[in-house]
Amino acid sequence: MEDNLNLIKRGIDELLTEKELLSKLKSKKQLIVKAGFDPTAPDLHLGHTVLINKLRHFQDLGHKVIFLIGDFTGMIGDPTGKDKTRPPLDKTTIEENAKTYKKQVFKILDPKLTEVRFNSEWNNKLGAEGIIKLASKYNLARMLERDDFNKRYKSNQSIAVHEFLYPLIQAYDSIVLEADIELGGTDQKFNLLVGREIQRSYGKEPQVVLTVPILEGTDGVNKMSKSLNNYVGIEESPQDMFGKIMSISDELMWRWFDLLSFKTIVEIQNLKDEQAAGKNPRDIKVALAKEIISRFHDSKSADEAEENFINQFQKRNTPDDIEELSLDWKEDSIPLPNLLKEAGMIKSTSEAIRMIKQGAVRINEEKITDTKFLISKGETAIYQVGKRRFKKISF
Repeated sequence: MEDNLNLIKRGIDELLTEKELLSKLKSKKQLIVKAGFDPTAPDLHLGHTVLINKLRHFQDLGHKVIFLIGDFTGMIGDPTGKDKTRPPLDKTTIEENAKTYKKQVFKILDPKLTEVRFNSEWNNKLGAEGIIKLASKYNLARMLERDDFNKRYKSNQSIAVHEFLYPLIQAYDSIVLEADIELGGTDQKFNLLVGREIQRSYGKEPQVVLTVPILEGTDGVNKMSKSLNNYVGIEESPQDMFGKIMSISDELMWRWFDLLSFKTIVEIQNLKDEQAAGKNPRDIKVALAKEIISRFHDSKSADEAEENFINQFQKRNTPDDIEELSLDWKEDSIPLPNLLKEAGMIKSTSEAIRMIKQGAVRINEEKITDTKFLISKGETAIYQVGKRRFKKISF
């Protein structure tokens, strides 16, 4: 029992309450472990997997995970941590994003112990009477204790009435699913605790609440986020994943081991002892990168990514397998930012301009810092953006 509890507590932020969790574990019944995901982004990154890894820990102990896709709550928009009302997602976007979630989560979770549900199944049927009954279970004063609502209220910023429904609907999901345990990020604590209170008001045993920490991105400072470009996507190429993981600091590496690795606590401590005894932390970081890449791709891809990294960066060679393409353009010359965008090396010309200003763009290994640099027709060259993106482009 102690080993099971240690596995569950590994890397978590808060457990409410440990006594209740022990009681549920001792019951020997298969527990229902719930986590909700609003499909607001179509691709998962390693930051999302901290929570999913914890769900897998429960599965390793034989418990059932409900991966709840909040297609209904996604139409409300989670106000957590926001200083203004979030625009709700349309149904088509939610459905497309949900498909991506379903495809990706089984790279970590055991399909046999996972039930994927959509909370529109029961919330669409709730109706006005059900909403009124649910809303009567909680009071406005308690809702305004929530930090983000409180700040907006005190600064006279708009709070839409429908935003108060979000934590209530999330709580109702727990009632319908008969959740024994609900997991969420530290920023979800208020919503999770509302779930406990609403369950009590319906005469149900309150769920155990377990929060996991927010994973810092590759910069080691900010929360991993696509908008901050400090993320590692789980469907990125093995080469890109390897390069990004190798770029993190030695200090952040141990944080990632604790939250992302499936190695045991003893195995991780052994690695720390090896570093203290003089082992190069770069070699330990390689082990982390290969473990993560093997999980989302395969071990062969991890080995190839390591070899490519050694050739490309430690030996400072241009990779052998550079993609080649010919670019059509109506003019006799093309600005470098436009070429990079048209070639698919970056997503926008504004991003290209930013990368050029940062000195992150090279042509035939020569750094280009002129954002108005023109390429003439008839030229063929190897273009590099950042440390890992190469293309041989003929124009």
